Amino acid sequence: MAAHPATDSRTAPADTATAPLLAVDGLRVSATAAPGGPVPILEGVSLTVGPGECVGIVGESGSGKSLAMRAVAGLLPSGTGVTGGSVRIHGREVLTLPPREHHALRGRRVTLLMQDPFTMLHPQLTCGRQIADGLRDLDGGQNGRRPKAVRRAEVARRLAEVGLGPDVADRYPHELSGGMRQRVAAAAALAGDPELLIADEPTTALDAASQGAVLDLLRGLQRSRRMGLVLITHDLRVAFSACDRVYVLYAGQVLEHGRSQELESGPLHPYTAGLLASEPSVRERFEELPAIPGSVPAPGSRGPGCPFADRCGHAARVCRSEPVALVPPAVGGTGVDGTGRLSACVRISEIGGALDTPSARKVAEPMTVPGEGAGTEVPDAALVATSVDRMFRSSAGDRSALRDVSLTVPRDTIVALVGESGSGKTTLARIAVGLETFDRGAVSVGGIALPAGRRPSTADRRLLAGQVQIVFQDPYSSLNPLRTVGATLREALGASAGRRVRGDAFGVDTLLAQVGLPGSYASRRPAALSGGERQRVALARALAARPRLLICDEAVAALDVSVQAQLLNLLVALQREEGFAVLFITHDLGVVRQIADRVAVMHRGRIVEQGGVAEVLDAPQHPWTRRMIDAVPRAADAGHHT
Repeated sequence: MAAHPATDSRTAPADTATAPLLAVDGLRVSATAAPGGPVPILEGVSLTVGPGECVGIVGESGSGKSLAMRAVAGLLPSGTGVTGGSVRIHGREVLTLPPREHHALRGRRVTLLMQDPFTMLHPQLTCGRQIADGLRDLDGGQNGRRPKAVRRAEVARRLAEVGLGPDVADRYPHELSGGMRQRVAAAAALAGDPELLIADEPTTALDAASQGAVLDLLRGLQRSRRMGLVLITHDLRVAFSACDRVYVLYAGQVLEHGRSQELESGPLHPYTAGLLASEPSVRERFEELPAIPGSVPAPGSRGPGCPFADRCGHAARVCRSEPVALVPPAVGGTGVDGTGRLSACVRISEIGGALDTPSARKVAEPMTVPGEGAGTEVPDAALVATSVDRMFRSSAGDRSALRDVSLTVPRDTIVALVGESGSGKTTLARIAVGLETFDRGAVSVGGIALPAGRRPSTADRRLLAGQVQIVFQDPYSSLNPLRTVGATLREALGASAGRRVRGDAFGVDTLLAQVGLPGSYASRRPAALSGGERQRVALARALAARPRLLICDEAVAALDVSVQAQLLNLLVALQREEGFAVLFITHDLGVVRQIADRVAVMHRGRIVEQGGVAEVLDAPQHPWTRRMIDAVPRAADAGHHT
């Protein structure tokens, strides 16, 4: 791909056009250990970041977002290497620096904040120690020689900067909530006062309130320090609400660039438009989410033309034969766009008008909400929990996970369960499938009453498995990596029939077809599948038992928006066809609006509000519900989506 000049005034704010903080020009990264020679992964990526500017990088998994920024920080994984291009920080080339000097840049000039704070925080060191270890030497001496009181005061100041009290310094990472851990990780990452912070999916696993708090924190720190911020995310709402400019990456190339509001309101590449259409809205439910077919092509399998051509409904012959260039578009005969817009679509002048609003995105008719939600008055309910309590006891102190929780999931209904991390959602789910006990109350699953104070007997667990199945967030950890997909599904079919199934290809093929996978996938192992394909296999395994209740615990949280749309459409179609009930645990209120009939809101172990989805999301009554809704990034949801 022909890369645009990194220092072009069109791609940087006016005050940094001549000397951006970060200038990446034509960056190429290859898998250097591949058989047959290097295989290109990044093919000419160019971007700029100015001081005090937040730049977003969006795209599906496999597009090269994280790899590009790891190259900037000198943290490429083993087996990959830079094969071309330039990376300059304040005009200084860093790719040619000796390893020791390149290493010295990290923490002092550039630092990374990862998605999972546990990857950055040592579990056996206090939070204060980990922040102190990264502090820059402010007085000319070695950091370790600073007086203890001085170090502690500086750590307390850094904790206050991220909204935490000084007592957090003496706590360990496992003692904190997910949002608090991410704040500590941010304080540790910023301890060296870097000029550029690269945040890689920092809010993916957080609930709406914690996500909003972390985004506000990062933006506030970036502005107050006049620090450059690169935000890598697959959440378009996050990118458009938090970032000044956005680069859209796909298969190792930049396909579009522009200011956030302009990119959101008028995409100038079919890929960007497809991502926007796939994103569920918090405000409206659609008959079906348009989903981009297929997946990102693997390195080494990309053709000579536009890498998106095989998935694009607007592709013509020229798209597959000619290398694409990221250039200022001339749309509708209006001439060169002078606002910094860049597009790699060779047909944008012909198809630009068709990308403004996805025609397939039709608002659904208002639903009739089944059931009443709490209590035992719903006949033949798939799940009934009444006044359930659960206390976890440990040497560190007792913690109430569930307090007087009552929830009913009627048959043939999708009920969403939302709340902040640690509110008790997963504890309730584990109780329902017999993996966790409860202290008081009553729980009935498919008519099977679960005992309080102890786990179900072996016989009851077998009966329970026929009534309820669960799909977790990470399918890779729940699928045996040594077993083929077919073996996994045959085992599930055999368990549901009470016997071992040998060579039941018809049953396996039927399950795979139900979740939209070809029968040939039966011979594959989980490592050979994409994240979305693995989640489809996990769903197929759960459906093998033909359960009355399916529990999905953040089952789409880690997926790209296009893959998420495919899974949500699939789940709704299967639920209507099979008639099972679903308890859908999620932190994404857009997902709630799109698929659920009812929603229950949990806060600190209690259900504080429940009702029909439109009723709760449009007119929330509890302060915590209102806080969650207010925390949802509104930019994308209020613009192109509706």
